[in-house]
Amino acid sequence: MNNLSFAARQQSGVSLRQSVPRSSHAVWAMRDGDRDVIEMLEQSNEGRLPHLTPIRYGRMLRNPFAFLRGAPAVMASDLAGTPATGLTVQACGDCHLVNFGVFASPERRLVFDINDFDETLRATWEWDVKRLAASFVVAARVNGFPEDRCAAVAVRSVASYRGHMHEFAEVSPLETWYFHIDADDLVANAADEESRQLGERMAAKARLRVGERLIPKITEQVGQRRQFVESPPLTTRVHDEQALRIVRRGIVEYLKTLDDSRRFVLDRYSMEDFAVRVVGIGSVGTRCFVALLVCDDRNPLLLQIKEARPSVLSPFAGPSPYANQGQRVVAGQRMIQATSDIFLGWLRARDGHDYYVRQLRDMKYSVPIDALEPCGLDRYADLCGWALARAHARSGDAAAIGGYLGGGDQFDLAMGKFAVAYADQTEQDHAALVHAERTGRIVADAEAS
Repeated sequence: MNNLSFAARQQSGVSLRQSVPRSSHAVWAMRDGDRDVIEMLEQSNEGRLPHLTPIRYGRMLRNPFAFLRGAPAVMASDLAGTPATGLTVQACGDCHLVNFGVFASPERRLVFDINDFDETLRATWEWDVKRLAASFVVAARVNGFPEDRCAAVAVRSVASYRGHMHEFAEVSPLETWYFHIDADDLVANAADEESRQLGERMAAKARLRVGERLIPKITEQVGQRRQFVESPPLTTRVHDEQALRIVRRGIVEYLKTLDDSRRFVLDRYSMEDFAVRVVGIGSVGTRCFVALLVCDDRNPLLLQIKEARPSVLSPFAGPSPYANQGQRVVAGQRMIQATSDIFLGWLRARDGHDYYVRQLRDMKYSVPIDALEPCGLDRYADLCGWALARAHARSGDAAAIGGYLGGGDQFDLAMGKFAVAYADQTEQDHAALVHAERTGRIVADAEAS
């Protein structure tokens, strides 16, 4: 229990400026000779399915933003050496702009929030803010925006974070816990026409991204059953009966992590088919499956069963308190996401790997970066900063963080400088990956990406 007054907690944050000046966050020294980024990527491949590694590299080669998405372990290592206050939150751990978006709440309302938690862990709050700000600069450059706009959008995301952190500091922890960013409210209360159009586009796209629309695209009717359409190596059905028995036992273990009401719903379904399905960029090579469930030969349901490995933050922030990495993901998601999937759970398979389970395509939509013009990216930066502030206020001390941030823009501008410098680093690292592929040090499969 925290018995300190609001003023004392706020002052504790202000005092931290002496040991960690806000201007110190601006510094990033380009690294090249003191590290081998390809070796770091190879180390992050340990334990992954080796035949999928070329796909991961193929996707990361597309551009520097794709590299940033695929290399959270690299940036985690870099951030560990940067200034930090030591104020901890439940960090996202992979906080880039595409890991925010719209999805459906259990009440079927669309909300905007963080939507990826593979790397979540308790850690210092600055790491999330720095990764988010840098991602805006890298994305803006990939889109060909003027350099001054690239820096400005990073500053804007941080200013939004700072402003909303102060707002959350002023309300009760319970109000912060209940707060969510409603997509319909974003449209109704939009500050201008561009903001309204952005909200409408996100909501419209999200409502189309449901399992009922995806199932006809990825499955086919074979006799009396539906099964996944194979497209190796991206989608491969699991045919082996012994493997399927292991899967079914794993699902039984997963059901034990759900409360009775959720388990009652899933008990009415049976598994129709099961496949390996490659997803994302940073997740490529991890064990990721999709299960097709049916109820009375109708009403199909898609579940994603995704391997959970130790967070990329754990070498620097310490290990998770949870022995099961799937439980780490689920607990972290429930801590910082305003509302979560009703079927969110975890399991440990007989092969010793940990997994978490969620619905696939439950109105989940993230805006493609190439679809955003400068004004749209500005407004998206506002939203991401807002959602991140709520997540950190929900899991940390908003008064202390707000006290450190202050009322001026000194922290925002420092983070903007860091974001530009780290975007340069990302472009250099991406160029190193391109060189490694051209010289044969790595093998990339762009065709399967």
